[in-house]
Amino acid sequence: MEDEAPHVAILPSIGIGHLISLIEFSKKLVDHHNFHTTLIIPTIGSPPDAMIEALHGLPSTINHIFLPPVQYQDMPENDPPPLLISRAISLSLSPLRQVIKSLVASTKLVVFIADAFAIETVDVAEEFNVPWYVFLSMSAMCLSLFLYLPTLDDLVSCEYRDIIEPVKLPGCIPIQGNDLFEGVQDLKSEYYVWLLSMTKRLHLAKGIMVNTFKELEPGTIKVLQEKTLCKSSVYAIGPLIRIDTNNLDNDDVFYCLKWLDDQAQGSVIFVSFGSGGRLSTEQMNELAFGLEMSEHAFLWVVKSPNDESVNAAYFNIRSQNDPFDFLPRGFLERTKGRGLVMPSWAPQIHILSHESTGGFLTHCGWNSVSESIVNGVPMIAWPLFAEQKMNAVLLTNDIKVAIRPKVGENGLVVREEISEVVKNLMGREERKRMCEVMSGLKEAAAKALAIDGDSPNAISELAMEWTNHTEID
Repeated sequence: MEDEAPHVAILPSIGIGHLISLIEFSKKLVDHHNFHTTLIIPTIGSPPDAMIEALHGLPSTINHIFLPPVQYQDMPENDPPPLLISRAISLSLSPLRQVIKSLVASTKLVVFIADAFAIETVDVAEEFNVPWYVFLSMSAMCLSLFLYLPTLDDLVSCEYRDIIEPVKLPGCIPIQGNDLFEGVQDLKSEYYVWLLSMTKRLHLAKGIMVNTFKELEPGTIKVLQEKTLCKSSVYAIGPLIRIDTNNLDNDDVFYCLKWLDDQAQGSVIFVSFGSGGRLSTEQMNELAFGLEMSEHAFLWVVKSPNDESVNAAYFNIRSQNDPFDFLPRGFLERTKGRGLVMPSWAPQIHILSHESTGGFLTHCGWNSVSESIVNGVPMIAWPLFAEQKMNAVLLTNDIKVAIRPKVGENGLVVREEISEVVKNLMGREERKRMCEVMSGLKEAAAKALAIDGDSPNAISELAMEWTNHTEID
């Protein structure tokens, strides 16, 4: 073999959000345990710029290989993103097989790690007798749902959204059925059938890694690690967040950070819906007027609305339209000085860690939630899709570090409601309580990531398993 260091093959699901946490996990393995890793990356269409940037400058011990891209236009147009991802992964199995065959021949390949939303790839690992584990880039609450879903499926006779009593997931706060992962909302859909199949395979993994930490979800992690819900060992290895970016020399980025430098401490609310989150034109206008009415300073990452294709937004397919064209007439002039609007992208990690940032209006993607917690920033929870409503329930009803705006009967969050929740988050008594809780979570996250913390210890346990080629009971 050319490479005698223990080698780990890692396959993220499609999407930059899934890749980022696995890059950070790879860094832990190569920096502290002398592993080499290969990120095997499937894509729909060409890799987006954000993905290329995230992979730039990694150490030589972290290799990456892009599988031949599946073309977006060849996929079913109306399928939800997870189904499209599953179809694309299935079309990528043949080239994946060649990559694994090459790694087996040229490296000391000790384990294959698959993102939970690409779990069908573990068939390839089994072909080559490579032990496989699963990585979930979501909360322990989501893992509890996924592991419990086959049991829940036998108990439920109606649509989850129609269940009157809150659903009691093992180790979790009760949650309304319509706040569960969107894939369970239609029991007759192909989406639900696929999800149920995925969750059943989780029980066969040698281990499941989840990007969270004990102090954030103590009851859920306790239940998961007792092995009553699943015999697979569960490792809380988070919070894995990206701590640097490579494009800070961009003029817009420089101006953004300079603008923050000139604002009062804790005075700015940061507004961003992540890499795949977009609003309708009407909702975008309501948000603009709501921010204006609140009279608080804001930094808003604006994207063109997605009145037509959710998938185009999710897979980062760029709109040719200028997002500023969709803002209310005169909005930029009226809020000049008090607000800063960034087109499409902003350095989120640097904004959340800036002392001027006092709040975060977020779509509740787990990467964004984790970044906010690590930096101690309270949130407005505005979930859009996938598991984001579950995350919003965790943040608002359980750990209570976020406010969730009310959605009107027309499906819109109106400007008056937006103005009110911004005022509550940024300037009233409720803020003081949330900041105190967030401060404790920030310290707990730092402790979990410390040299002798729970996260490094869990990764060390995994590394020892893989090095010794032993199986976890």
